[in-house]
Amino acid sequence: MYKMELIVTSRQNMKAKDLRKEGLIPGIIYGKHLDTPIMVACKRNDLIKKYKEAGYSTPLTITGDNKLDQLVLIQDIQLDPVSDVLLHIDFLAVNKDEKVTTEIPIKMIGESPIEKLGQGKIQLLKDFIEVEAFPQDLPHDITVDISIIQNMNDTVVVKDLKVSSKVKVLDDPEQAIITVVTMQEEVEETPVVAAAEGTPAEGAAAPAAGAAPAKDDKKDAKK
Repeated sequence: MYKMELIVTSRQNMKAKDLRKEGLIPGIIYGKHLDTPIMVACKRNDLIKKYKEAGYSTPLTITGDNKLDQLVLIQDIQLDPVSDVLLHIDFLAVNKDEKVTTEIPIKMIGESPIEKLGQGKIQLLKDFIEVEAFPQDLPHDITVDISIIQNMNDTVVVKDLKVSSKVKVLDDPEQAIITVVTMQEEVEETPVVAAAEGTPAEGAAAPAAGAAPAKDDKKDAKK
């Protein structure tokens, strides 16, 4: 497997805002096998590049001063809520001989005859699936060729996904991943989607107090 590396430096007691002025992003490495968390900083552009390549499911090897050599997964990225500027990153330290649980994104490829003929619209119902595997065996994504969807009642469920025998899928095997909606259904759903992106639709339930944001809401660190 291709080894993806990210070079970091120690924080050296510098304040986060001072690091950002120098083009560095503050971060932290934590994990159950570490005695204490490791405070680090990395070049902003290097981090963005590695994030785009690795996402949340491909392990990175963190190297740097103090002979740091740590296998990690990107655990969380914090962005400014207004400007989307990258502020901080959390890394989860993992061992190559210990299985980890994480979410793998679903990626649709190909073209469905249903959409090509304008008869319906392919709808992705679940963006991620939860899996367990050794870090080096984690797939970057799981692809679904939607060209196999040829009828309005076709549905792709979890058990239809093609994954390596080294990867254990933890989601309900009968849970729907991809389905087909009619063009009319898509139009009827549009006002609700638009409302969700701005103010809540009338009668819509408010988010539970203290609920954590979904991973889907983690925007690309592109600024």
